[in-house]
Amino acid sequence: MATSMMMDRASMTGMGNAMPMGMGAGMPASMPNMVMVPRCTMKMEKCTGGMKITCMCDDPTACTMMQNLCTMMAGGMCSVACMLNGMMVCCCNLTMGACKVEMTKDGCCVTCTSGDKACCDMIQGCCDCMTACMKAGCTCCLMMGGTPVCCCMC
Repeated sequence: MATSMMMDRASMTGMGNAMPMGMGAGMPASMPNMVMVPRCTMKMEKCTGGMKITCMCDDPTACTMMQNLCTMMAGGMCSVACMLNGMMVCCCNLTMGACKVEMTKDGCCVTCTSGDKACCDMIQGCCDCMTACMKAGCTCCLMMGGTPVCCCMC
């Protein structure tokens, strides 16, 4: 699928290449934990009470895959990881607000908001940080429950 990327889930969650307990001496120290992630166009913007992340796919197959992932993972912690040259630049865990996922005709829209002023400021600060990372050329990956659901090559 030309509109998807291969991502290593372990490096996204901070687990690195840790050896699982119980691995025998003959087993490789690192077992890849790869997943195909739909490639999309991602837009982040501030809104009243927080921020809105819009993911759009041109390819109908990638769009359906992303929407299915979002539907399955909805309700889990929402986070965005920004990567540059294979290294994580920043990861914003949006735990300080309530995240709501809505399907659109060409993707999905995740709205993270909070009624608390301090939490709203943190969410909007994350929006500013991730927008700056995308403008600088970072790859951004939207995750739900630690599972990548879409990725943007800016």
